[in-house]
Amino acid sequence: MTTGEPEFTLGVEEEYLLVDKETRSLVIDPPQSLMSECEKQAEGQVTSELLRSQIEIGTKVCNNIQEAREDLTRLRKIIVNTAAKHDLAPIAASTHPFSSWTEQKHTPKDRYEELTFEMQGAARRLLICGMHVHVGIGDDELRIDLMNQLSYFLPHLLALSCSSPFWVGRDTGLKSYRLTIFDALPRTGLPERFASWAEYQRHVRILIDAGLIEDSTRIWWDLRPSARFPTLETRVMDVCTRVDDAIALAAMLVCILRMLYRLRTRNQRWRIYTPMLIRENRWRAMRYSFDEGLVDLARGVVVPFHDLIDEILALVAEDADALGCAREIGSVRDILTRGTSAHRQLRAYELEQAAGKSDEDCLKAVVDTLISDTTEGL
Repeated sequence: MTTGEPEFTLGVEEEYLLVDKETRSLVIDPPQSLMSECEKQAEGQVTSELLRSQIEIGTKVCNNIQEAREDLTRLRKIIVNTAAKHDLAPIAASTHPFSSWTEQKHTPKDRYEELTFEMQGAARRLLICGMHVHVGIGDDELRIDLMNQLSYFLPHLLALSCSSPFWVGRDTGLKSYRLTIFDALPRTGLPERFASWAEYQRHVRILIDAGLIEDSTRIWWDLRPSARFPTLETRVMDVCTRVDDAIALAAMLVCILRMLYRLRTRNQRWRIYTPMLIRENRWRAMRYSFDEGLVDLARGVVVPFHDLIDEILALVAEDADALGCAREIGSVRDILTRGTSAHRQLRAYELEQAAGKSDEDCLKAVVDTLISDTTEGL
């Protein structure tokens, strides 16, 4: 256990899908040399994922948001440039617009084999990608306390990150379809509430002793204490197609956590709401992104999302200044103006459709938009 102000260090993990530049389909069995070259260049910061058409990167421990941008940009470039040598491209999207999970091959690793055997069909459908952000909070008790409070803001972060409107060639009507797939697994969704670190550990120990999980890495909540690092890991977000959006949301997250800590030092705290109410906002974020607003739980009314973001940014202005990320968190408003990746994907589809293109060509145009947006800002 540590004392004093938390470190508020950052680490960002992103998962990408690999597509064939000609067909725009997922690459079912990419060459092993691609992964080997990426791993060599990234020095251990690139790993395989459950499906062979996926690839994951993780930044180093970053002291501030500028370091996070630099490392995230470097890692994206490695994937983009290496994939291009094989006529492939990564897309930072939480689902592929038209490729099917039934056609994918699993990565031959014991952990993935065990997961698939245990979860069966629920695991075989996991053709989804996310963005996970770790924030360094060394004190165990503080980490649990902030987890309880941060849950309120998870729908807001999700709404700004949506990048999965399509599934197997169909517009799902949801801006984030990814979570409908992921929520089929056990130990997903909103985190439980715990009065202390010891209480959390007791509950995890019950699952371990019963032989249900090997360790707490098998707890896949939207927000969890990391099993490997002294961090609070936020997992609710879709992967952001544009690196600017990823950095804006990472900045927003760390500023909210610092604001909650600052309230704690003044013997104050964010009000704890029931999971039932937060789940309602989570669903609205999945369905609409920011188009239809979220429920202001204190007032009990649906409020335009722009108003909610203005309130949050005002609350954390002091923290953004202290952390040196006022410019980055200000980019959250750019997402509202430009739209999330989901909005851009749907617009690309609709433009092609209006031009009389076939459904296949419309979906390929969506992939082209994703390829372009994934590299923007690198």
